[in-house]
Amino acid sequence: MRFAVPVFPGSNCDLDCVHAIEDVLQEPVEPVWHQEEDVSRFDAIILPGGFSYGDYLRTGALARFSPVMKGVKQAAESGKLVIGICNGFQILLEMGLLPGAMLTNDHLQFRCEMQTLTVENAETPFTCKYAPGEAIRIPIAHMSGNYFCDPSTLAELKQNGQIVFRYAGDNPNGSIEKIAGICNRKRNVLGMMPHPERAIADWMGSEDGKKLFQSMFAYWKENCGAA
Repeated sequence: MRFAVPVFPGSNCDLDCVHAIEDVLQEPVEPVWHQEEDVSRFDAIILPGGFSYGDYLRTGALARFSPVMKGVKQAAESGKLVIGICNGFQILLEMGLLPGAMLTNDHLQFRCEMQTLTVENAETPFTCKYAPGEAIRIPIAHMSGNYFCDPSTLAELKQNGQIVFRYAGDNPNGSIEKIAGICNRKRNVLGMMPHPERAIADWMGSEDGKKLFQSMFAYWKENCGAA
């Protein structure tokens, strides 16, 4: 299974994602500079966290125009797996590949801390190794992680099982209904603010992020690996 990690000016979690794939799955993974448009050779794409283009104008607003995002959009529309983590989630929202918008944290503070999440949907390509309702510990590190959507969009997210992760306990950023991660209707595109790539070893404080990458590989192997 071949993974791509697009790199934008200001990305700072790209190597974390590369090492996560190498350490957890031992599968091929390649950083891809934002000016490269063709990502058709990859089976999955991980948009990493960081501050693409310095978060000037608005988080993710400039990265959406990078040439690589044309390839990412084509990959998503073809059914390939795409995950956006933190800033990557913000980019997916700006692209319209996921619904809603990201606001500044309601307390106006940057938060970097371990959070307990609840797996709301364990029937996606990204969560099939988790148990329904499983509590997992994944760190956050963001200033603009306050997910928002209008009532009709929220109703659709609930009806279609698109809410994948919720914060358990306190709401660390003010996200509507404590939403920490959502997917598209086809469930092949996931956006989440917490960083699973920072939770793959005991010394990191949690190994709960490993199952996300293992889920992606298991799904690909079952559905695409023989192709």
